[in-house]
Amino acid sequence: MATDNAAAHRAPAASIARRLLSLVYETPLLVAVLLAGALPFLIFTRHLDPALARALLQLYLLVLGGGYFVWQWRHGGQTLPMKTWRLRLVARDGGPPSLRHCIYRYVLALLGLALFGTGLFWALIDRDRQFLHDRLAGTRIVTIGPERR
Repeated sequence: MATDNAAAHRAPAASIARRLLSLVYETPLLVAVLLAGALPFLIFTRHLDPALARALLQLYLLVLGGGYFVWQWRHGGQTLPMKTWRLRLVARDGGPPSLRHCIYRYVLALLGLALFGTGLFWALIDRDRQFLHDRLAGTRIVTIGPERR
């Protein structure tokens, strides 16, 4: 495990393009998770006031999405698209991200997206080309294995 941490610490930061392409791949997968997860919720709440049901559904989907990402990041540092693009989420020191890192990263990424993608655009001016949510959460995304060109 110590060797894995040392290797992750030395691993090169993933390029912005590679991270954005992984996000594009992540989108349909996340949509599928949210649609499948919404079905039981809709069945059990069909008798609620529509305004209340809508607010509860939105909150539920945010929590469901957070659960998906936090679970994946905590258990291996990768979602399926990240595996495909040979990316891994690590703590700043190269070790596995803690639960706190993962939750902060998710919440901060949501805030950055809500602010018109500011968290993603931040990478264009960041000295290490990190997204703002990674910078603030104490995480980084690295490339694992040989990077294909």
